[in-house]
Amino acid sequence: MNESLSIMFSRMIGTVAVILVVSAFLGSSDMITRVSEKKARFVAVAGLVGGIFGIYGNISGFDLNGAVISVRDIGPMLAGFTGGPVAGLIAGAIAGIHRLSMGGITAQACVVATCCIGLICGFLSNKIYVKPLSGLLISGLLEAFHLGVVLIMVKPFETALDIVSQIAVPFIAVNALGFALMVIIITYTDNQRNLAIEKSRLQSELEVASVIQHSLLPLIGDTYPGRREVEVSGSMEAAKEVGGDFYDVFFVDKDRLAILIGDVSGKGVPAALFMASSKVTLQNCIRDIPELSAAMEAANNALCARNEADMFVTVWVGILDLTDGTLRYVNAGHNPPVFLHCGEPQLLTGRHGFVLGGMEDVRYREESIQLGRGDIICLYTDGVTEAEDRTHEMFGDDRLLACFKEQTGGPEDIIGNVKKTVETFVNGNDPFDDMTMLCLKWNGEQEAI
Repeated sequence: MNESLSIMFSRMIGTVAVILVVSAFLGSSDMITRVSEKKARFVAVAGLVGGIFGIYGNISGFDLNGAVISVRDIGPMLAGFTGGPVAGLIAGAIAGIHRLSMGGITAQACVVATCCIGLICGFLSNKIYVKPLSGLLISGLLEAFHLGVVLIMVKPFETALDIVSQIAVPFIAVNALGFALMVIIITYTDNQRNLAIEKSRLQSELEVASVIQHSLLPLIGDTYPGRREVEVSGSMEAAKEVGGDFYDVFFVDKDRLAILIGDVSGKGVPAALFMASSKVTLQNCIRDIPELSAAMEAANNALCARNEADMFVTVWVGILDLTDGTLRYVNAGHNPPVFLHCGEPQLLTGRHGFVLGGMEDVRYREESIQLGRGDIICLYTDGVTEAEDRTHEMFGDDRLLACFKEQTGGPEDIIGNVKKTVETFVNGNDPFDDMTMLCLKWNGEQEAI
């Protein structure tokens, strides 16, 4: 008897293992996603797959006095819970008819029990959410029901009772455990599929957000700013799909050109949203308020007033007078720009103000320099100087200044040279931060185009 129980357990567990492997494969493939697009098709496929599992359970079952002891009920249970009553009935009928063809004293009782189990699971699927523990309990009760049908239908009763008493423990235990494990696999694969779909959706949205973010930047080219007194070029490369860096070039009036660059704290979508708000706020304040320091104070208070996320932005803003080359500027906690004067690069250091959005009623100090013919101002974010190589050494200010020595090209060439130098330095290391640059060259007083 003990030997028979051991053989029964091992064969049933082996069958369950095969069914679980096949279920995991089907669940992780795209087949289920394609099939589930149409409900009727999914019901039919769920019933067919459950029926095939039931047939495999019959074939690999254990014969005991004319009764086939198997895990066939797992298939109809699965079909019923995933496809509803019709799918459960289809699977039960397929597995039951195959069992009937095998003959034996319990054949008819097994057909009735298996079909009923498929139907019951189908009706339960709309009323309860099956978790592993509930699946274990439900399947255990259903297998007990199966044995009850055998006791009622199989004659003589003594023979039925003898069969049930021998198989009850392994029959209920293995089927219940097998179904519970299948619930775990189906739940896991379904969650992974949903995560993959959600990830794909988010990726698509981020790609659209990246396009929108770049559309917020000015289209610098031959027609804009469209003045021979200056040449301008800009570049922004986000570490993620979207970032918090930005730059802007716009006319305050016909003879004054504003240039600015900003770096929002944080990365990703929150930084990108705060970046858009900061850019619009700065542009409005600079255009509406003549004094640059006062404009920065107004922009700071505006950003603080609706800054529930406690974010901030570092900004460098300059206004160039195109009639004489005077550049007035304010630095709100940003990296000092590179000033290339007479071929000699230097950092345009000065008094730093506090970041925007960090604290209300901050005062900012305006400074100014006189640009000479051929002078260049290059604004950048810390993603340039803090770029790291594989040993975590930073690019730094010295390497940045070296990019400007013996530089004879225009703003576009300068930005390209800096980007190439940084790329060579990091040697394939993934960027940690956004890298943004805005470069302006003063050509001197000339007529407008």
